[in-house]
Amino acid sequence: MAHDLFRVAIVGAGETGTPLLRQLLDAPFVRLLGVADLDADAPGMTLARARGVTTTTDFRELARLGSDLDILIDVTGVAAVREALRQEMQDTDNHHTLIVHEKVVQLMLSLLAGSLVTLKHGAQDY
Repeated sequence: MAHDLFRVAIVGAGETGTPLLRQLLDAPFVRLLGVADLDADAPGMTLARARGVTTTTDFRELARLGSDLDILIDVTGVAAVREALRQEMQDTDNHHTLIVHEKVVQLMLSLLAGSLVTLKHGAQDY
């Protein structure tokens, strides 16, 4: 990596995204560029704003950060969101940013916890 910080954004700031968000906010090697959720008052959105992180209800805004963003984490559990993120990356010719699927997040959180972590998702449509 050419720089010493991971530049990260999260899509989904509810029960799954908020614990991950807390860990990212506390990591000195992570610069959190943004958090997106349809619910502007979701717990993670409130936490992000309190810590000075940009929030949006349009997850596509995060995908438009282009090469300024290293990792875009999608913890929504919604296939349409994943597809829209992929499409946005193609449309903007972004070959830099990695989209991390919720299953990878589940694996990482489970490893940290020492046991299987179950992800929770609301029934919101995107």
